[in-house]
Amino acid sequence: MQIRILGCSGGISGELRTTSLLVDDDILIDAGTGVGDMTLAEMAGIRHIFVTHSHLDHIAGIPLMVDSIFSQISEPVVIHASAETIAALRNHIFNWTIWPDFTVLPTAESGVLRYQVMEPGSVCTLGNRQIRMVPVFHTVPGVGYCIESAGRVLAFTGDTTTYDPLWKIVNQIANLRYLIIETAFCNRERDIAIASKHLCPSLLAEELTKLERNAEIFITHLKPGEIELTMQEIEDCAGEYKPRMLQNNQVFEF
Repeated sequence: MQIRILGCSGGISGELRTTSLLVDDDILIDAGTGVGDMTLAEMAGIRHIFVTHSHLDHIAGIPLMVDSIFSQISEPVVIHASAETIAALRNHIFNWTIWPDFTVLPTAESGVLRYQVMEPGSVCTLGNRQIRMVPVFHTVPGVGYCIESAGRVLAFTGDTTTYDPLWKIVNQIANLRYLIIETAFCNRERDIAIASKHLCPSLLAEELTKLERNAEIFITHLKPGEIELTMQEIEDCAGEYKPRMLQNNQVFEF
């Protein structure tokens, strides 16, 4: 299995893209602006999208991607998400006001988009890959995902603040290889991080003390304009865990 990072920024500027991970050539974990760098053929190969939550930086690519490949595909793209996230997509995006409802286009019987509700703890098996939804804590109902293949696991938190139930699950993963965790704000914005249910370096350091597995740690969702500062603060607060900044086009193979 291969996971390629299409976007991992907390905003857009120049070459920065928002959150999206490409699993092999047929699965997306979130679909932020990084989806726009895919070719038409690559987009047409996507069969499943696992969404962490309904915020725009994680879903912005879905409407335009589905519209772009509308005539290129014969099977629907399946969006896997919590019931709350699916309701948000139905009511606020694919509602005929913001964007057409592609679940009924070209016809009600053969829409090019389909929804599949998941709950934390549930697992979707696609070939030799298992994608497990895990709970996180954000301003809207949010989840993370653990992606497993060949006996190894990559855990992705999506957007979250401090949340012990997440670590209880992560610490049960004996074969955890990678942990991708957000840190959206620098330390001077700790109050904003708390209010918006994100992490800053000091909060991240507190959370990493709860990690009992020897995983490689990568930081995502850094805000443009604060990248170097935040990473330096992470080094100062949590350097013992050797966290690294997630990079666009970085590839994980296992």
